[in-house]
Amino acid sequence: MTARVLIVEDEESILLSLEFLLGKEGYTVSTARDGAEALRLLEEQTPDLVLLDVMLPLIDGFELCRRIRAMPALTATRIMLVTARGRETEIARGLALGADTYLTKPFSTRELMDKVRALLTAPRNPAA
Repeated sequence: MTARVLIVEDEESILLSLEFLLGKEGYTVSTARDGAEALRLLEEQTPDLVLLDVMLPLIDGFELCRRIRAMPALTATRIMLVTARGRETEIARGLALGADTYLTKPFSTRELMDKVRALLTAPRNPAA
């Protein structure tokens, strides 16, 4: 079965390039440009992975990550925070809120795809 990925990114060029890259790899891709749109989509679908920018309009990525982790239907969904904010305190905050991994912009497509593949193949342990 094809993995489903939701990309939540407000910067159009990054959103389009991520959508293209993941689609080319065979993933089923949905997109949202802000946190509120992402929440609406998450009520309708259960992605295997959410690529989540931290700096988003309406609901930021940290808050969205927290809300995703509070949704029982999404306990198996992986979350990768993808952001230009790479300070240790922000990384620790994102992981504490339930992100599975953190990728700092700018990043290489190889680095991104390696992390995506690793997340989608490893078993998720929500209690960890």
